Amino acid sequence: MHFSFIRTLGYWIGGIWTAWGGRKRIEAKQLKNLRKLIQKVRKKSPYFNKLYAHLPDTDLITLNDLPATSKIDLMGDFENWLTDRSLTLAQVREHMDSMDKLGVPIGQYAVFRTSGTSGEPAVIVIPSSVIEFIFGINLARFSKRQLQVEMKLQKAGTNIVISGGNGHFAGAGFDILRQNLTPPIPRKFTFIPAEQVIGETVKQLNETGQIAEILTYPSMLAILTREQEVGRLKIEPKRIKVAGETFTPELRKRVENAFPSLEFGIMDSYACTESLFMAFECDCGRQHVPEDWVILEAVDANHQPVPDGELSTTALLTVLSNDVQPFIRYDIGDRLRFYRDPCPCGSPFRSFQIEGRQATVVRVGNVTLSPLAFDLEHESAQRVQLVQTSEFVFEVRAELLNQANPDQVFDKIIQSVNEVFSKNGLVDVKVVKSDAPPHLTASGKFHEVIPLR
Repeated sequence: MHFSFIRTLGYWIGGIWTAWGGRKRIEAKQLKNLRKLIQKVRKKSPYFNKLYAHLPDTDLITLNDLPATSKIDLMGDFENWLTDRSLTLAQVREHMDSMDKLGVPIGQYAVFRTSGTSGEPAVIVIPSSVIEFIFGINLARFSKRQLQVEMKLQKAGTNIVISGGNGHFAGAGFDILRQNLTPPIPRKFTFIPAEQVIGETVKQLNETGQIAEILTYPSMLAILTREQEVGRLKIEPKRIKVAGETFTPELRKRVENAFPSLEFGIMDSYACTESLFMAFECDCGRQHVPEDWVILEAVDANHQPVPDGELSTTALLTVLSNDVQPFIRYDIGDRLRFYRDPCPCGSPFRSFQIEGRQATVVRVGNVTLSPLAFDLEHESAQRVQLVQTSEFVFEVRAELLNQANPDQVFDKIIQSVNEVFSKNGLVDVKVVKSDAPPHLTASGKFHEVIPLR
């Protein structure tokens, strides 16, 4: 797998040129890239050739002509999905059986897997064009202040990645991939597995010298913030970067209070393994879509567009930089809302808010609850989790401190959960203690509330 600085430079220059042209140039570039991708998948992907057989000529196609796609359907026909069918699913899975091959390409492609949070895990194939796009367009979208911050962080200390360590996930694997590219893209980092007990993570972080940046999930950051607040964690990072989950304004404020050392603030990176760069955060704190190369649609349950300002049921993702494994109007399950007004930063790219995922919503009878309705923190616990085992039955799991009295801790947490249900008119819900440990996803994400699938 070869990384081209020349092609990366092309993405950078092209990205700047497109932005300078405003909405008209952005939309023209997007349509050109979309039709180029459609032309290739019609020729090279049997799956898309069949799916698009009834559509008009490629030169006449617009985004709304294209049917939505799903992870289950695409993974069910993996070899016919790819435009390069020399790479088989069996080869990829054999490669990923060995953790020694994490971040090591198979020929011209890097491979990762998703955590399966919202269902079946997906196998993601990444050509070098995606890596070049990530670095080139990301650089083109940086403001002057952001570029200065990145340069200062290079000399500020150790970079920490806290992510899943039990599989070929992009959280840890992407930094390893950087070193395996030809030529390599240098970056020093220390990896900490998210699955280990929190006490060990706290110990490792406290023993690290000056920390430049911590990259992790918001769910892990919430736990670290709690540890910092009570004094068990004593670190002074310059910046914290979150990705992979919804990052709420409430958590941001709490993190800022707990870590006054954050000279360069908190950076929220909205991305998924299918699209490792699908939005950029501006100096005003809004998420913008790099629409020349990524299309993000806010849609209802029937995949019809919802108006700006309205919360979507789900979102459709189109990745225009990956022509080997095409993601075209791919349902990612995220609930988002596009802003009605232009961003004060002046960017011509549309901006949006993330509200969460369909897979995280709790349904009990006719009542739907957000996981944020539950306050599961306890001073004697480092992880607390509420698991819905049937429609009206929930169990509480906890990772307790050594000095904790288990019965008292669980009783208090269960009382707090019952109060939420009572306030919402749910009097027939049963909440019980579980001896099972809190569950993390395969990629190391910790969900405080796990709804019934």
